[in-house]
Amino acid sequence: MTTHSKTALSVNVNKVALLRNSRHLGIPSVRKAALVCLEAGAQGITVHPRPDERHIRASDVAELADLLKQWPDREFNIEGNPFHQLMDFVRTYRPHQVTFVPDSEGQLTSDHGWSFPKDAEKLKPLIEECKSLDVRVSLFMDPEPEQMAWVKKVGADRVELYTEPYAASFGSPTNDASLAQYVATAQAALDIGLGVNAGHDLNQDNLPKFAKAVPGLLEVSIGHALIADALEVGYKATVQGYLKALQRVHA
Repeated sequence: MTTHSKTALSVNVNKVALLRNSRHLGIPSVRKAALVCLEAGAQGITVHPRPDERHIRASDVAELADLLKQWPDREFNIEGNPFHQLMDFVRTYRPHQVTFVPDSEGQLTSDHGWSFPKDAEKLKPLIEECKSLDVRVSLFMDPEPEQMAWVKKVGADRVELYTEPYAASFGSPTNDASLAQYVATAQAALDIGLGVNAGHDLNQDNLPKFAKAVPGLLEVSIGHALIADALEVGYKATVQGYLKALQRVHA
């Protein structure tokens, strides 16, 4: 069994905002959702604001930044494309972590990581700016071990492994081979001093196997599946369920 330190759970509240935006009543409240998740033990809150504000709005980022000031031991992670409006949020709110994701403006959801050396020169100055603001930088990446040296070279602190391929293969004969790619990529990252995060389509069923196998997993960011579960059993029970799934790994 792989030895782990505790893996943190960061709750992505984008889908709460998506539901809220379908009407003009202000419910459900993104701030309240984040608060209940923090009270239930989540170690962080993630948002992915997009230029069209189809879910998270600029006002949500401001409210959540204020909320997280009251929880100094928890993390605020803002993710998105740094070539859209993301850097304005970083400069204004200085979150604990920013996760750079290479999605297009109209993209439904993130579906691939950065590609090196192609993206190196344009990312490097923005990473340097974030570091000057004392903001930790994570890069959203596909599970490709050979790319990790580039993540380090451009100055990022962590990699967030894009886990949709693992999740899509879960329960199938190809899942072990898929998981092996994540294990190899995480080890390559650890070997050169990078931290390892992960996220996308992780849920209570597939999370324990992933977290048990992947070395040095510091944080998982989970939104869609967690909020879907919360619609059935509530935020508190859902967050506690995900924390228990991670605790089974570390027991």
